[in-house]
Amino acid sequence: MRDGPRPIVRARQHRPAASFTARPKRWTPNAARPESTGSQNARRNYERYLALARAEAQIGNMVGAENYYQYAEHYFRSMSSDSEGT
Repeated sequence: MRDGPRPIVRARQHRPAASFTARPKRWTPNAARPESTGSQNARRNYERYLALARAEAQIGNMVGAENYYQYAEHYFRSMSSDSEGT
């Protein structure tokens, strides 16, 4: 048997479903944001993965570096195919 006062356990109060619909949205739909072109996104991702690969190679993680280099290569090819199509 336990000594001392017992903790007070309160029943969880349920909120009505309407309270969830009344909350403001915290995200904006894609249409409200300025849209970049696909080649700009590919270029940005290529540079980002290239920087990540170099950082991993610098600390000696060659497996991680190769992984990021493969992602960078994907975006490099994506940029190449975008420029050939126009």
